[in-house]
Amino acid sequence: MTAQKTFKVKGQVWRYHGPAAWYFVTLPAKQSKQIKFHAADQQSAWGSVRVKAKIGKTSWKTSLFPDSKAAAYLLPIKADVRRKEKLEAGSDVNITLLIGVIE
Repeated sequence: MTAQKTFKVKGQVWRYHGPAAWYFVTLPAKQSKQIKFHAADQQSAWGSVRVKAKIGKTSWKTSLFPDSKAAAYLLPIKADVRRKEKLEAGSDVNITLLIGVIE
């Protein structure tokens, strides 16, 4: 079993232009490769990776989703997190991700 590992990443919040108002941060490609390597034995059949994410003072459990076009992972940002941290599309964020056994 893989030990837990923490990653610190920076990104910008963006809104998915579809029927649902989903917001994401695209992780940098270099760090996405490191996460993929570290979490190789923890990925779902579709390549998602369970994580504990933290922005500002707000933390939550979620999954990273692979984006083949960007060759990177996407981190979904829940409405509750956006509200608590006053985030909107275009907001720059510092994110702490805990990869490992997330229940």
